[in-house]
Amino acid sequence: MDRIVLTVGFLALWVVLVLLMWKGWRGRARRQQDAIGELPVVPAELGERLIEPSTGLYVGSTLAPSWQDRVAVGDLGFRASSELSRYRTGVLLERHGASPIWIPEESIRAIRTERGLAGKVMTKDGVLVIRWQLPSGTEVDTGFRGDDKSIYPQWTREQTRDENEK
Repeated sequence: MDRIVLTVGFLALWVVLVLLMWKGWRGRARRQQDAIGELPVVPAELGERLIEPSTGLYVGSTLAPSWQDRVAVGDLGFRASSELSRYRTGVLLERHGASPIWIPEESIRAIRTERGLAGKVMTKDGVLVIRWQLPSGTEVDTGFRGDDKSIYPQWTREQTRDENEK
């Protein structure tokens, strides 16, 4: 009988902890809603492709400059396998099981590699991070862990070339 009571007690504790985490996540989303606002819509015509699609994992988005302050609004806080492409007009992150993320070219502030983002820690330069400004004015960092990390220099080189052209 003691074993059953102990098991039920641990199960009840587990359920309470999961509910508290869920409530915290929803509270974070409510607090961030005004700062995030509406995301840019993927345009019908993307224009010339500059970098071919690369597969990998969408790590998440954080409020810049914090690498751990994960955005919880909408489905931005959920990791998903994805495909990242660069066009003359912006960056398209197509996520499987989630909405695509469109980052207009004029919104991009920096493209760099980092050790980690959104609680995901990798080896040195393991995550490609795009810092961009939302229409609301808030800057976010969006992370992508590529299946092939040899593409990262092409992304950072392309950003340097774009900055030199401006």
